[in-house]
Amino acid sequence: MYIDTHSHIYDEAFDTDRELVFQRALEVGVEMVLLPNTDESTIKPMMDFYERHPNNCRMMMGLHPEGVKEDYKRHLSVIEKEMERQCWVGVGEIGLDLYWDKTFEKQQVEVLTEQLRWAKHMHLPVSLHTREAFDLMFKVLEHEQDGSLKGVFHCFNGTKEQADIAMSLGFHLGLGGVITYKNCDVKNYLANIPLDKIILETDDPYLPPVPYRGKRNEPSYMVEVAKKIAEVKGIDIKEVAEATTNNARKLFNL
Repeated sequence: MYIDTHSHIYDEAFDTDRELVFQRALEVGVEMVLLPNTDESTIKPMMDFYERHPNNCRMMMGLHPEGVKEDYKRHLSVIEKEMERQCWVGVGEIGLDLYWDKTFEKQQVEVLTEQLRWAKHMHLPVSLHTREAFDLMFKVLEHEQDGSLKGVFHCFNGTKEQADIAMSLGFHLGLGGVITYKNCDVKNYLANIPLDKIILETDDPYLPPVPYRGKRNEPSYMVEVAKKIAEVKGIDIKEVAEATTNNARKLFNL
């Protein structure tokens, strides 16, 4: 059995066949998907999907760094109000993204820090989006880590040194389709990452694994990620499934 710890199956990319996609996931052993929020616009579709599948879904609440613009304080206040529902298993998807634009770098740090503090107060893990911002992310986490902060570097695709720092800060690595790509560096040191520090994800509809690259990603494709981890580590895929599922259950208190 598997847990997809990061799925946007509520996204409009699945509007024509969402239930069929979810059925395929269940058929290959994906017993649960975790749904991270991104901004105000995704709250309702995420909750609608959860209400249709309450036994197989859990939700997170957060403001994605790409949602941090001029009016970020208003957006953050909406997310903060949603946090009062007490139905979340994590704070996410939150983080730093400086890939396209650094205009709102300072504001992204402010929003990330605020949400990290919510997570500590509520004893919830965080799902971290980190793109072209590892050094800054580590600086923020080192400042905020008081022993209670925990979570996952979602869709991790960093260097071995960055992986080591992330794990030393008490975080898991979320591995998805990118580890099946030819130019992914993670494969080169994956054998040395402790299995108890790995959780699986898809980030669907984005980043589909080989052999589905170029297509829309979906939760059932996560099996390909487990296969790659088993191959690199030289272990049975059942061991990968069991360990990563247990890791997800512990981290998100499922």
